[in-house]
Amino acid sequence: MQIKKNEISKIFTIFLFSHLIIWTVVPSLLNSNLPLDTIEHIAWGNGWPLGWEKHPPLNVWFPELVYQIFGSQDWAFYLLSQVFVVSSFIIIFKFSQDFFQNQFLSLISVLLLESIFFYNFTTPEFNVNVCPLPFWSLTVFYCWKAIQKDKITDWLLFGIFAAFGILSKYLFFYLLAGIVIFFIITIFKNKKINFKYILPIISCLIVVSPHIFWLVENNYITINYGIFRSVDDPLSGFGDSKYLSHIFYPMIFLIKQIGILSIFFAMIFFIVSKFKIRINYNDKKLLFLISITVVPIILMLLTSMITGARIRTMGMAPFYLFIGVFFVYIFQNKIYLRKVKNLLLLFVFVFFLSPVIYYISSVTQKDKRTDYPGKKISLIVQTQWDNNFSNNIEQVVGFGWIDGWFAQNLSYHLPARPKWVTQAGSEPNIGIVWIKDFNKINECNGVLYQIKNFNDICMFGKK
Repeated sequence: MQIKKNEISKIFTIFLFSHLIIWTVVPSLLNSNLPLDTIEHIAWGNGWPLGWEKHPPLNVWFPELVYQIFGSQDWAFYLLSQVFVVSSFIIIFKFSQDFFQNQFLSLISVLLLESIFFYNFTTPEFNVNVCPLPFWSLTVFYCWKAIQKDKITDWLLFGIFAAFGILSKYLFFYLLAGIVIFFIITIFKNKKINFKYILPIISCLIVVSPHIFWLVENNYITINYGIFRSVDDPLSGFGDSKYLSHIFYPMIFLIKQIGILSIFFAMIFFIVSKFKIRINYNDKKLLFLISITVVPIILMLLTSMITGARIRTMGMAPFYLFIGVFFVYIFQNKIYLRKVKNLLLLFVFVFFLSPVIYYISSVTQKDKRTDYPGKKISLIVQTQWDNNFSNNIEQVVGFGWIDGWFAQNLSYHLPARPKWVTQAGSEPNIGIVWIKDFNKINECNGVLYQIKNFNDICMFGKK
């Protein structure tokens, strides 16, 4: 079975729209509330901060932009996630066309990504793992384009998109480290330096500089948070966990990566005739693919081994964007193109398996964050507020995981879109809703109200 070039474009277009529609509609219909991280990001994005407690700013700017356009419409934030995922697929498809003479191989390299749950099952939750996806893809795309054509605009765009990636999540530096290693090898092989390498550094620093200033002024709060999350060690019951973590966490990391890629490898096994390969280290394309795909993962493993840090599984989401291109490239001469029909049938099965599992999970589990009655509770709070006060709610106060979650939901659902803060301000005549267990410490000097299965709320406003 042979597929014509125009048919490949049709298949790819159908795939993109199908993915976009399914993963926007399914969570919109099944979930009563937005996921945990998305709610938190919307709450943090209120005010367009240059950074926040946990991460750099872009992952809260995009939800804020969507909120400004659509308000508290849940489907819009599910759509936002899928736009980021689908745009990454398009960029990867375009990038891969420079690596394969047969465009069907480019199609395979993208379709294979649907076997990795990072790009389907987990994507309804827009967070710091979804936000870097298009910028990771664009950084690689323009880096390779700059290397091939050596145009100033491509070098500058490479740096700009790298900056956007850094402003999405600091783990982006692992991709840049892989690219730097590629440049170092290239310099040694060619025995000369291309001084245009400085252009992406300049454009990147210009874009990132406001966040750097913010970071310094805020005592490197996001970096400290990342370090704290990595060294949070649950091995204390196993003797001297200081040394055990250097072995245990890297092993867990490897096992999880194998599990994540199990379906991917099964699909590769299905289409490849022989697994014997010869690596040509003079192959510039292969060297580049190794640098952007294999090297960042190795660097993550080494980080865990050297520091004893626990690598969070979801943080690896962008690392596998080009794994399809990598494996299809090294096995391109051993792929059964005659098995196209069977491969597409297998892909269709895998493609629909994830939303089916998502549906089953939603129906059988009713204690998830996405089942939280955020709209209902917000309506109760607003009604109680209107019965007691004349001004709008301007702040919702909630500190910690539980109270913070309640407060973030109020910030999202309440009509006035009050700002979420972790402690009450001292400004007079400001409308405040404070969430806390006041029955224990009796700190409420305003109107105290209790909602079933919810902490006490203390209200301060104008009568």
